[in-house]
Amino acid sequence: MSEQTLTKGQRDVLQRVQEKGVAFVDLQFTDLMGVVKNVTIPSDQLATVLAQGIWFDGSSIEGMARVAESDMYLVPDLETFAVIPWTEGEGRTARLICHICTPNGEPALSDPRRVLYEMQERARKMNLVFKTSPEMEFFLLRPNGDERAIPPRPSDSASYFDMPTDITSGLRREMTVALRAFGIAVESLHHEVATGQHEIQFQYDDALRSADNAMTLRVALKMVAEKNGLYGTFMPKPLRAVSGSGMHVHQSLFYAADEVNAFADAGDAHGLSDLARHFMAGQLAHARGMCAILAPLVNSYKRLVPGFEAPINVSWGRINRSALIRVPRAMQPERTRVEIRCPDASCNPYLAFAVMLAAGLDGIRRRLDPPEATDEDLFSPRFGRGSLFRRLPSTLKEALDALEEDEVIQEALGLRIYRSFLDAKRSEWADYCQEVTDWELRHYMRY
Repeated sequence: MSEQTLTKGQRDVLQRVQEKGVAFVDLQFTDLMGVVKNVTIPSDQLATVLAQGIWFDGSSIEGMARVAESDMYLVPDLETFAVIPWTEGEGRTARLICHICTPNGEPALSDPRRVLYEMQERARKMNLVFKTSPEMEFFLLRPNGDERAIPPRPSDSASYFDMPTDITSGLRREMTVALRAFGIAVESLHHEVATGQHEIQFQYDDALRSADNAMTLRVALKMVAEKNGLYGTFMPKPLRAVSGSGMHVHQSLFYAADEVNAFADAGDAHGLSDLARHFMAGQLAHARGMCAILAPLVNSYKRLVPGFEAPINVSWGRINRSALIRVPRAMQPERTRVEIRCPDASCNPYLAFAVMLAAGLDGIRRRLDPPEATDEDLFSPRFGRGSLFRRLPSTLKEALDALEEDEVIQEALGLRIYRSFLDAKRSEWADYCQEVTDWELRHYMRY
């Protein structure tokens, strides 16, 4: 393949491959369930792939394509090029995240990344840019004798914001260095509430780039943890009676023309503009409908219970960490944001950010107003099932039922992804319901 037929951007990527001594290139994409898929090519094949893409069998990827339409191909996104920092020497490898296309060159309807891109385009037509910053919480566990992490054993005995004194503090720094190699700017890193639990938060970025970063962190965490003899997991609730791992997402809309934060209004009691209130009201209105996308596992709903700073009611407030949406205090107007607290990092971030944006834009379109802010403890008995608040779903089944009733969220996903996701998760729930757990054996064997 002659490089003369390539674009300048493609030639620049080839030049970087040569300068950095890259021997292989990982072409990555994300399936419906948020699992990173990968095909590796020798670097001398990259020019051909950049010009023509690379074919794969879409029917072998869950929710990607039916058998009769299995031929699909990957087109690298040049802006995602990065050298993978834990590879070196003759095995030095770079990464490119890819678009998924059909044989006729059209974006695949089943590509989760496309869903977010198209929702962002909808916002851009309103002169708005959606930016996010996820707080990625995770557990670091010590493998057992069989090298598995079951039952889970926390890697440390520390708690929230404790001074770093063990291997995991160095590992968090090692992860930050690795993420920097991917062009990811980390804002903070610290120990979380539960033993073995940690958090890394990115700086604000375009939602598509933030979703790419979230997927990169999920891969990097497991690699760096394994290198240090530990097991990393984003499972929302691996341990009973401790805080679960969430993915709180800070979010704002900026005006595309001048990059001014469209959520900011210094004259408002919460610092929020009318547009921000409409956006938040839309997310509150669709909270139940989008919950299955934001918290997609059976295990997710063992995190969304009272007593662990995870939301159970559809509400908002400023100082209230039991609310679904929190409005952190902003020291500068450009940092004005709203934080949604029900997502966890097991979700597909492309689909999660897409439905969050769709819900917010629906609130703007319909000029919805949120209810009064609540800065009381929503875990109080008076805010129980008889309260004025709607409840978030308490099981995956309930969340899927709510998704089936929410046409705005369905439309944001597209019919192909919506039906595939719903079918897969209904099957997952049915399988879980047939499982006989250790709890049942302990409590019922005596009968």
